Amino acid sequence: MQLAACFFLGCGIILASGYNSFSKSMETIGKKQYQVQHGSCSYTFLLPEADNCRSSTPYVSNAVQRDAPLDYDDSVQRLQLLENIMENNTQWLMKVSNQTTRLELQLLEHSLSTNKLERQISDQTNEITKLQEKNSFLEKRVLEMEDKHMLQLKSIKDEKDQLQVLVTRQNSIIEELEKQLVTATVNNSVLQKQQHDLMETVHSLLTMISTPNSKSKFIAKEEQISFKDCAEAFKSGLTTSGIYTLTVSNTAQEKKAYCDMETGGGGWTVIQKREDGSVDFHRTWKEYKMGFGDPAGEYWLGNEFVSQLTNQKRYVLKIQLKDWEGNEAYSLYDHFSLASEEQKYRIYLKGLTGTAGKISSISQPGNDFSTKDADNDKCICKCSQMLTGGWWFDACGPSNLNGMYYPLRQNNNKFNGIKWYYWKGSGYSLKATTMMIRPADF
Repeated sequence: MQLAACFFLGCGIILASGYNSFSKSMETIGKKQYQVQHGSCSYTFLLPEADNCRSSTPYVSNAVQRDAPLDYDDSVQRLQLLENIMENNTQWLMKVSNQTTRLELQLLEHSLSTNKLERQISDQTNEITKLQEKNSFLEKRVLEMEDKHMLQLKSIKDEKDQLQVLVTRQNSIIEELEKQLVTATVNNSVLQKQQHDLMETVHSLLTMISTPNSKSKFIAKEEQISFKDCAEAFKSGLTTSGIYTLTVSNTAQEKKAYCDMETGGGGWTVIQKREDGSVDFHRTWKEYKMGFGDPAGEYWLGNEFVSQLTNQKRYVLKIQLKDWEGNEAYSLYDHFSLASEEQKYRIYLKGLTGTAGKISSISQPGNDFSTKDADNDKCICKCSQMLTGGWWFDACGPSNLNGMYYPLRQNNNKFNGIKWYYWKGSGYSLKATTMMIRPADF
């Protein structure tokens, strides 16, 4: 009788090793299934059954068939073969069992690792959830702070706008008060000058009446004697400072000018004078061309007359300055002239000396003359309108002796005042200025 066995792992693993060694005997032997449960796996065995036994008597291992020796030997051989097969299958079963145990351990370890990983993932998920909640809270706080700051900024902007409006109103009021004060000062200066002139007239009349020969002297002073310039009058023997009549050579044009016969040897023709703010210097091109003011006080001699005079021969220019603290300074130019009106009375200066700055406060090279109605400067801002007066502004430049006259304690930080930068700076408005010329060969 032949016996054979095979089995299957219920957990999904099919072990077929050793099966080929008895597959042929299995083909002719009837099979019966036996199932064994081991842990999480089940095993199924197929065992052979006796087929076509010659005797229906059950097989007994100790029975001796004396009458059939061939059958006994065959049974022994078959039994030996079956035992070998069973032993082989038993070994394979032990191997399968060991392998199954290792697989179960690996599966358990894998399950433990999976559980640990799941716990870690769960912990990380919780941490992420907490971070998300914290981030949401922070975002909410940031939004609240932004809203609060926006409200504060809006409030500050509103306050700034209100302050700006208030400052603008105050500046307008201050400017109006300054204008009123300047007007009052000018009016007062004019009244004082008129009073002074009246007193001099009265004094002269009294002197004429009390002195027999005074009449002839007074008339000589007022006699209209014409000279080319004050230097010529000085050389003729008239050495007293005062008002003289000047006539340009080869013309009938006459000009009243003040002659300084004392400063630096005399012979100076005064072309500009500022001393009390009694004359408005914010004039037109034509007025600066012909001249304006009173030679006995504040005046401008006239660009046309000065241009014709300085183009006949070489002249020097002296500028005398006074501040409100009692200081005086001057700038002396060895060569001075004005171009014609066609050349916009451009100024030419050379050879600076003096105490009013080592650098010329009249920009060089020469610049064209500008007034409020004739903008010839190098700035798009129209310097004459900003700074007032007529001058050789360049790009508004470091000087303007024809600017607005400001009295004491109002003369600082004035951009449009009477300034000479390289002596007193850009915001200091001077008390008095005098511009005068005489021939270089005097």
